[in-house]
Amino acid sequence: MENYKKLRVFAEEIRVETLKELAHLSFGHVGGSMSVVELLAVLYGKQMNINPKNPQWEDRDRLVMSKGHAGPALYATLALKGYFPKETLLTLNQGGTQLPSHCDRLKTPGVDMTTGSLGQGISTACGLAVGNRIMGRKSFTYLVLGDGECDEGQIWEGASFAAHQKLDRLIAFVDLNKQQLDGKCDDVLYMGDMVDKFTAFGWFVQKVNGHDLQAVDQAIDNAKVQSGKPAMIVLDTVKGHGCLLAEQTFPCHHLKFTSQQIAPSIAQAEAALEAARKA
Repeated sequence: MENYKKLRVFAEEIRVETLKELAHLSFGHVGGSMSVVELLAVLYGKQMNINPKNPQWEDRDRLVMSKGHAGPALYATLALKGYFPKETLLTLNQGGTQLPSHCDRLKTPGVDMTTGSLGQGISTACGLAVGNRIMGRKSFTYLVLGDGECDEGQIWEGASFAAHQKLDRLIAFVDLNKQQLDGKCDDVLYMGDMVDKFTAFGWFVQKVNGHDLQAVDQAIDNAKVQSGKPAMIVLDTVKGHGCLLAEQTFPCHHLKFTSQQIAPSIAQAEAALEAARKA
């Protein structure tokens, strides 16, 4: 359990730094950044084979943050892992920054794929997985999709391709936080059960509480030992999880706020971090 205590501390550090990063702008993609915090903590805190001192190491595991608007949470994670100084986080989305609104592999150390045009990340992740296999690498490719993003037809073309190619070193996640830009996912375009859909496309599928570090970690362990098919982990999450302002606002895909409005959320996150350190 000591490992999970460390992961909880890491998750709360990511949440605090992400909120401070966004607070410096007074706007941003709060909801979808908060809902992937625990996933990022597990990936970068335990599961991924990476080297922050050598971001271009050819045998590294790779992450495609297809829902590129969650870039602020990924940037906070990378800064905490030492890819670049934490002070850089306060340049988010400003002129000349290394940290654009959506992920860009040419600008940000540690970002493996440029994303943000929703739906395209699954194609690039499949390409990375095929390329690694051709090169004889044993590395894993991880892919993070939004549930609203799954409205895009390209997702299902990629799902078919990955299953046909038996990409068993591709592990994907759907952040099932039930909201997208324009409201509730089920109201915008009802997609049915994600577990059933990806199972029908030939994937090995699990569904877990996306805020339960141990459940996420164990699901990834299960996915890694599968053979002959790609793996999907559906993360049941709350959009804005851990941010008081976002949890109390609908929709919370992109928020504008004053420093006074976001301050209680940062204080709440800092208190959670302190509690995790003392646990």
